[in-house]
Amino acid sequence: MSRFVAIDSFAGAGGLSLGLMQAGWNVSLAFDHDPIAIKTYRHNLGSHAYQLEAEELQATELMRLAALRPGECDLLAGGPPCQGFSLQRRGARNDPRNQLSLVFLEWVRKLRPKAFLIENVPAIRSVRGQEVITAVERVVSDLGYGLSLSTINAVNYGVPQNRRRAFIVGMARHREFTWPDPHSVQLTVRDAIADLPSPPADGTCHQSVPNHYREARLSATNLARIRAVPEGGSRLDLPEHLQLDCHRSGHRHLDTYSRLAWDSPSGTITARFDSFTRGRFGHPVEDRSITLREGARLQGFPDKFIFLGNREEGARMIGNAVAPPLAKTFGASLMQQLRQSISTAA
Repeated sequence: MSRFVAIDSFAGAGGLSLGLMQAGWNVSLAFDHDPIAIKTYRHNLGSHAYQLEAEELQATELMRLAALRPGECDLLAGGPPCQGFSLQRRGARNDPRNQLSLVFLEWVRKLRPKAFLIENVPAIRSVRGQEVITAVERVVSDLGYGLSLSTINAVNYGVPQNRRRAFIVGMARHREFTWPDPHSVQLTVRDAIADLPSPPADGTCHQSVPNHYREARLSATNLARIRAVPEGGSRLDLPEHLQLDCHRSGHRHLDTYSRLAWDSPSGTITARFDSFTRGRFGHPVEDRSITLREGARLQGFPDKFIFLGNREEGARMIGNAVAPPLAKTFGASLMQQLRQSISTAA
């Protein structure tokens, strides 16, 4: 067994686990409530993933499944569901999904990992996430963890995508996490997907590129819309007769009905990137939405990583994942700093 052992909670299809493994971690346990995500994880990364409901999961069960005792876990990591923190969401702030972050902190309290990592949308640091931040600070105070919070952009860490995420890192013995240095080069859409062949025109999957097939539901009107948008363009380029009524009335989401630009990073790959009607998800020059494989590449997944399920399920798994290159960078940095901690304590 590797010296450094991690548990990946709310693991989805395994983007965080993949990056940690690439950095040399032994992920001894991963879990999520989504059955197709766990099937995808097990297909690609191993049988140590389980379909479990976080609300019902006790720390003793985590330790049993991971074959660990309190204090033996080096890293407890995860990205609890983030919809409740969205600044665009209306309604009460006490969204029940926010409580899953508090469940995560109870696992920290019982497992006593040497480090913990929470990945979430930047809005977790807003007023909607204040309950969670306050709880994290309380755990830090009670258990002697050093706390580090930052909002980072994945494009600075080897991901060809502008993807801002909040990271909360706690390290035992009051140590503060040193954030990894940004990469010197930013990758673009061209770097990520230009070498891929065009997917078959009939909507079938490409014979040698997994998850590489066209959107089946592109209507004649939407085909006309995407043909009217140039590379890097948006719905603002649409002629009057192709604009939607909501767009004429000042709809604020300018990236809908938009194309990617070859020589820039993509925008954030969301759980609904399977249609260009929902964001800047049109291919730069071909008259179609990007494929699941193209979205996976923009997240940094290798082509050998296969997503099971239908197109909507695949898009959800890809869009919700922690980008593996970002996870690898953070995993390597955490491992190095834990080694230094052990050396200093010896």
